[in-house]
Amino acid sequence: MITMGPLLFLVGAQLPSTPDLGKAEGQCRPGEAGSSLLVEVIGLKDRRGRLKLELYPANDRDFLQDDNILLSAGKTFRRVEVDVPRTGPVELCIRAPSAGTFALSLLHDRDANRKFGLSVDGIGFSGNPKLGWSKPNAASASVHVGDGPTRVRIIVNYRKGLFSFGPIER
Repeated sequence: MITMGPLLFLVGAQLPSTPDLGKAEGQCRPGEAGSSLLVEVIGLKDRRGRLKLELYPANDRDFLQDDNILLSAGKTFRRVEVDVPRTGPVELCIRAPSAGTFALSLLHDRDANRKFGLSVDGIGFSGNPKLGWSKPNAASASVHVGDGPTRVRIIVNYRKGLFSFGPIER
C-alpha cells in the first residue's frame, strides 16, 4: 500500500520548477511584525540584475533542494525576488512560517536569467560560511528566526580566480 506522503513526493519530483513558487508565502507585508528575516545585503559587485532570497529547512537533505520537491512534501520553502536597487542600502524581507531555525541563501543573479552562473553571479548564505566548490552545510547557513522580524547580514561572494569564492575586496 502506498501512502500519500511518498506519492506526493514522487509527483512533485516530476513537476517543472517555476520561479513563482514560494513567493506568496515569502513576501513580507508592510510593517511586517510576524516571524521574518530582514536581510542586509553587503558587498554587491554591481547594481545590475536581480536578487533572489530563499528560505529552506535547516537540514542538509532539504537545504537547496528543488522547490517543487519541498512544497510537495509539505516542507518549508519561501522565496523573494527583486531587482537590485540602483542606489542606497540593500535590505530584503522574507517571511518565515514560524519562529525556528532555517537556512537562507541569496543569489545575485547579475544577468537576470534565474539561475546561478558560476563565472557571473554572486551567492551568499546566512551565517556567511566560507565557500568552496560545494554547497555549505545547512548548519553553517542557518539562522534562528524569532516571533518578530530578525535582522541578519549576508555578504555576497563571487568567483575569484580558478579555485575560490569570496567577497569583493574594496
